[in-house]
Amino acid sequence: MSSFAIDSASVRNQFPSLQRKHNDLPMVFLDGPAGTQVPQGVIDAISNYYKTSNANTHGCFITTNETDKVVHHMRECMAALLGAESATNISIGQNMTTLNFALARAISRVLKPDDEVLITQLDHEANRGPWLTLRDAGVKVREVNLLHNGLLDYNDFEKKINENTKLVCMGMSANSIGTVNNFKLVRQLTYKYNAWLLLDAVHYAPHFTIDVQDIGCDFLLCSAYKFYGPHVGILYSKPGVLDRLPTDRLRTAGQTAPDCIETGTLNHAAIAGVAAAVEFMASLGNGNTLREKLVSAYHKISTHEYVLASKLYEGLRKIPGVTVIGQDFSSTSRTPTVSFTMEGKNPTQVCEQLAKKNICAWDGHFYAIHAIEVLGLLEKGGVTRLGVSVYNTVQEIDFTVAEIARIANS
Repeated sequence: MSSFAIDSASVRNQFPSLQRKHNDLPMVFLDGPAGTQVPQGVIDAISNYYKTSNANTHGCFITTNETDKVVHHMRECMAALLGAESATNISIGQNMTTLNFALARAISRVLKPDDEVLITQLDHEANRGPWLTLRDAGVKVREVNLLHNGLLDYNDFEKKINENTKLVCMGMSANSIGTVNNFKLVRQLTYKYNAWLLLDAVHYAPHFTIDVQDIGCDFLLCSAYKFYGPHVGILYSKPGVLDRLPTDRLRTAGQTAPDCIETGTLNHAAIAGVAAAVEFMASLGNGNTLREKLVSAYHKISTHEYVLASKLYEGLRKIPGVTVIGQDFSSTSRTPTVSFTMEGKNPTQVCEQLAKKNICAWDGHFYAIHAIEVLGLLEKGGVTRLGVSVYNTVQEIDFTVAEIARIANS
């Protein structure tokens, strides 16, 4: 067992993709913020569903009964991961963006002209675009400013939230530059004005424990493919809130939470994979209940990732011509995502060079286009982004830093 509390060899052996080589070189997956690799247990769960239980829901025969259990088990697993009250608070969708658009349409029907919604300049477009459509219904959508140090301007938050604010939408952390937002402070501001709080946890959920009851949020969205699962979106809704919204739904669909925002037949095989992804993370922890195991596992995961990401950050900031964007790692309140620019080379050129050594990295704005724009980086091609996941190693970080130094000096 390593000093990081994660047995890297044991973890890595569970991921078939990590065994792959290309041009006789191993793969270095630092692309996790855009979607992690998937362990064998998740692959098996998806495959086994098709082998044994492929049927639609709510019938009388064995395979349909098994499908019902698969869906309910996934809701229970996600309730444990998020600290939700029960499985009935977990809705399932194609992805986070689709769920958020559906939620925005429903909320637009209960807001009045001149009501206000508050979003931020730091957020992914999936938590901006759906809410900007409310302007079509006469709702005033305001945005909180992003400071050039990569933090939200909380003084601006306090100035813009008011008695007309009905909803605040913000990310728990920024997929573009790794900032962790002060969502607990914002929750206190929303309590003051009796406004709903919606949190985008897509980038946060792979790295840190979430307790929706402790936070007090009304809605929270995340995506399983960011935490070792398949492409499925998940919506948490506080008890009773979703039932009061006029969501788009058929007469034949479930009319109450969690079903009332779920349209059409769900991807049952992928849903089985989501449960397996939660169980994979829980297997890294200790405890008597699934929730206890997950809380323990997240402590180990975040410690492991913080050590590697801070090493990556310190290595990059020593390279002449490389500028790391956002907050440093003096505080653990930061995700293990490191974005940078390089003098004389645009982010695409850097990623192309890294790809020659099978280092998987992303370039651009990562759908947080407004944040990159505000930081003055969009016209330069955005940033190069590297993200640490549970399966990454010290050796991979050292190799990557050395390769970036070589690129910068070439």
